[in-house]
Amino acid sequence: MNMPDTPGNAFTKTGAKTVAIRAEGLTKGFGEGETYTRAVSDVSFEAYHGEILFVVGPSGSGKTTMLSMVSGILRPDAGSVSIEGQDIWSLSTDQLAHFRLNTIGFVFQDFHLFPRLTTAENVAIPLIIKRHPWDEAMSEARRFLEIVGLANRADVPPVKLSGGEQQRVAIARALIAQPDLLVLDEPTASLDGDTGRNIISFVRSQVLNDKRCILIITHDSRIFEFADRILNMEDGRVTGIEDGGSHVAHEGV
Repeated sequence: MNMPDTPGNAFTKTGAKTVAIRAEGLTKGFGEGETYTRAVSDVSFEAYHGEILFVVGPSGSGKTTMLSMVSGILRPDAGSVSIEGQDIWSLSTDQLAHFRLNTIGFVFQDFHLFPRLTTAENVAIPLIIKRHPWDEAMSEARRFLEIVGLANRADVPPVKLSGGEQQRVAIARALIAQPDLLVLDEPTASLDGDTGRNIISFVRSQVLNDKRCILIITHDSRIFEFADRILNMEDGRVTGIEDGGSHVAHEGV
């Protein structure tokens, strides 16, 4: 295991790989006075193009709070985040929204699906926002639904899907715009073992490439083999970083 140079930090040497994400001194707390709780404390790490970095740790360790700060969703109390060389928290609200749309694909634990849209329409949203022609966006949405095993559910609303099916819809929606950075929060939590492994295997073999970085928060040890590196967190701090178990070749799309 390669341990951080100092507590809370996880900077490692990677040879020729280039930095996709650089987080420095991230700190975030909630509440005031006696109710104040520090969720993340002085977390620093780098993630690189061409790798899948898993973030693991017990519940309450600060993983999701850290993910939200790195993704431009939750402003840190202290620290900075650079993605593709851009200091995201120096951007205006509109600039940050535009940056997220064009750079980051998200998969959240609670899916964020629109109940009045069909499954295919939910998946097509990133392309529609980018003003792709409707027919093209819907065709791509159906293709990605087929990839995640839901081709026969394209025309039904999300409320008629199981939890696992809704998770797969959220994954398809995150993949459709082929983002530079793909961020997944517990992507296999609602899936059976085979389906979860198949989806992460697809992400690695078909989505990861030398110009893309994938960050995954997970408790699912069944998919650890697909990680290039594993970042461990506890009590809001980075406690170590180690190599993952995957040696799968990837060409990407």
